[in-house]
Amino acid sequence: MLHHGPSSLESCFNFMSPPAPSIARDLLPDQEQKQAALSYLSEAWAEARHDGIDGDCLAQASLFAAFAELVRTYGEDAVAKFVEGLVVRVRNGEFSTAVARQ
Repeated sequence: MLHHGPSSLESCFNFMSPPAPSIARDLLPDQEQKQAALSYLSEAWAEARHDGIDGDCLAQASLFAAFAELVRTYGEDAVAKFVEGLVVRVRNGEFSTAVARQ
């Protein structure tokens, strides 16, 4: 397991930016990579739903896979600190997709 210092923790809070440049990162700017990744995940999610996989099961499996990758990249302590910050972000509606109607 890799454990990185404070600079990795700071990048972890910045929507989980990678700790070091990679080939893919050099090819696309960070924001474009995030958009591409979201597109891939949305397609996989839609395919799984089409095949009858329950949304809650998909969400739990996705979270498990995401946290496992983050722990491999940043270590348990950095990810635990990141998770602590999720409470406020969830309560602030950062992950809500419903649009308020007036």
